[in-house]
Amino acid sequence: MIFKAVLRVVSKLLIPPIMLFALYVQFHGDFGPGGGFQAGVIFASAFILYALIFGIDNARKVAPAWATRTLLSLGLVLYAGVGVAGIFLGGSFLDYSVLAEDPVIGQHLGITLIEFGVGATVSGAMITIFFIFAHQDG
Repeated sequence: MIFKAVLRVVSKLLIPPIMLFALYVQFHGDFGPGGGFQAGVIFASAFILYALIFGIDNARKVAPAWATRTLLSLGLVLYAGVGVAGIFLGGSFLDYSVLAEDPVIGQHLGITLIEFGVGATVSGAMITIFFIFAHQDG
């Protein structure tokens, strides 16, 4: 019984830094190792840890099926939207340089948006897959 209490306390202390580290990896991906995929997996691992410690039912209250699927879909729409925006602005699909007046700023903006879309999609997919395997997909 004491072991379970220790796990709950430690996980409550670890989940916020895990999510914060995911944001660091997300936004540091332009300048070093990391990016959207890694950040999405780290972010999803915080929810999976919560589900393993506090139970699937409690985790589904925190991350309901509609929320994870919305996250997954919005990430995909953001990724595709940036690509299509490049076409409408006179470039080719995923040509970031046309997203701003200065091509360097456009490249930075495009990469940031794409990586955020990838992170959201991967996070939503990982959480959804976990709940499907846990047989609690609602």
